Amino acid sequence: MSAPVSGEESLVGRSVKVQTKGLLFDMDGVLISSIGSVIRCWRQWAEMYNIPGWESYEIPHGTRAIDIIRQLRPDLDEAGVYEGLRVIEDLEIVDTEDLKVLPGARELLTSLPPERWSIVTSATRRLMLGRLKAAGLPIPARIIAGDDVVHGKPHPEPYMTGAKLLGFDPADCIVFEDAPAGVGAGVAAGCRVLGVLGTHEADDLRACTWIVPSLTAVSALTVGDGLELELMAV
Repeated sequence: MSAPVSGEESLVGRSVKVQTKGLLFDMDGVLISSIGSVIRCWRQWAEMYNIPGWESYEIPHGTRAIDIIRQLRPDLDEAGVYEGLRVIEDLEIVDTEDLKVLPGARELLTSLPPERWSIVTSATRRLMLGRLKAAGLPIPARIIAGDDVVHGKPHPEPYMTGAKLLGFDPADCIVFEDAPAGVGAGVAAGCRVLGVLGTHEADDLRACTWIVPSLTAVSALTVGDGLELELMAV
């Protein structure tokens, strides 16, 4: 079991009720899993771009593709970076063979008022829409993709922008994240963060306010002018 996090009293194994106004969801690792596609496509890209050790390359989860490309190929000019981004987008959009909706995601999203939630992802808008369509998940009217912000996660800009788009203060929003970079972004933005296990262990998500095993442990009700979440923390 994990120790209490972020100064909260121990919530391990207990049902917790939380009041909030808006929900900001990361996509990969929270709503869907596309890890097979990600691994295959990035290794193919790394081979194309002559990256040493491409056969076993593992991308930093939760980081924008454009930032990964700049790290891997600092010699590329901006035109080359954006061409590399187009290449990896094309590869990942086509490769949806083992994409799956994660447990509880569809049920939670369809239970929410549409004006109360958004997706804030490091994926480009084009890739995000392609994956959500392939997964058959609802697409919110308000979305923040990796190419909608100047600074990607772990910078707070994505989640600050997401909260603003919903019309709420970040302190009135809960971020759903699975990766340390996204957790850091949510905390830095001033949001409470709910960690979802899957791509990382609980110890990697200790900065979260709560941690759940999956979205099956979360339900939501509209209460007054906000939402009430009930969750089973681990």
